[in-house]
Amino acid sequence: MDSRTGLPLVGMVGGGQLARMTHQAAISLGQSLRVLAADENDSAGLVAGQVEYGHHTDLDALRSFAAGVDVLTFDHEHVPGEHLLTLAYEGVTVRPGPEALLYAQDKLAMRKTLSGMGFPGPAYVAVSEVDDVLKFGAEHGWPVVLKAARGGYDGRGVWMLDSDAEARATVPELLAAGTPLLVETKVEMRRELSALVARSPFGQGAAWPVVETVQSGGINTEVLAPAPGLTAAQVHEAQDLALRVAAELGVVGVLAVELFETERGLLVNELAMRPHNSGHWTMDGARTSQFEQHLRAVLDYPLGATDSLAPACVMANVLGAPSTPEMGPDERLHHLFARFPDARVHLYGKGERPGRKLGHVNMLGDDLPELRIRARLAAHWLSHAVWPDGHEIH
Repeated sequence: MDSRTGLPLVGMVGGGQLARMTHQAAISLGQSLRVLAADENDSAGLVAGQVEYGHHTDLDALRSFAAGVDVLTFDHEHVPGEHLLTLAYEGVTVRPGPEALLYAQDKLAMRKTLSGMGFPGPAYVAVSEVDDVLKFGAEHGWPVVLKAARGGYDGRGVWMLDSDAEARATVPELLAAGTPLLVETKVEMRRELSALVARSPFGQGAAWPVVETVQSGGINTEVLAPAPGLTAAQVHEAQDLALRVAAELGVVGVLAVELFETERGLLVNELAMRPHNSGHWTMDGARTSQFEQHLRAVLDYPLGATDSLAPACVMANVLGAPSTPEMGPDERLHHLFARFPDARVHLYGKGERPGRKLGHVNMLGDDLPELRIRARLAAHWLSHAVWPDGHEIH
């Protein structure tokens, strides 16, 4: 408990942009968010008032950090599970707990458990030798999707294999490097959706509108909220599925259930047990942002309302350009706000490099197609300092 405010202390492991935006939400709640950052230049480390430095794989650093907070939570899922089990055994309140977080850390464990519970997902098998992939491809057809069971994100740790020959060339090398693998069918999908929910220790659940996520090169580039064209029944199905996953796995905090929409219905793709890129639109477009909700959940406060503040909201990620523009970010912001005074900009304080998530832009309004154009233009301008058609702004 913070002796200055009389309010509990939340500790977030990881100093990235999710911790940075959780810190923003904590301020309005009067909370004192402490951050365990790996580096003084981490996104959250630049702004948070209470920052400790240490690596998430260092048990002693985790112990020291946890000793000064009331509840421990995360801005990524890479803390070793054995460390979290040790902390929980020693009396640290860890939310989400290590038993739940396992299913966001290990895709094979997630597939086994969710399929055993009857949740829909693609066919899969664990891979211990190349023959496992060859047999799977022969049975289900090529191409197949090979995944690292642990550690992959933003398109990393995923390989599309089109044939026996590609499998023979790829799988042995990965296995020799110690990468745990699974293989899945390549899903014929209409689009990707995300059902974002939150759950408290008390068992209260809350669900935001289901959104469509637009991917490019394995990276989420846009989020459309709400997902256009979904029926009320489909929305209810996706939200109910996500809330049931949260309850069955004992999740505390925000849970993103990434979904494939197919002709046969919804299939679970992956889980994230933390604030998620598909929920960044909530910062400006929902009654309660995912970051405030995550804090409410891990503190076991009653959860906030999740309804939208406008008929539509589009989030566009600002991704680093192939080469850093000569025009600095301050001048880019000046031009952007002159052109789009209604743009809601969230920059993460990161150095620019190709493809890196530097921030995002939210646009709210009535006309989804127009919002998409405006959000794309704004995000592209912030990263490239040119409009997508190549004409500079003067």
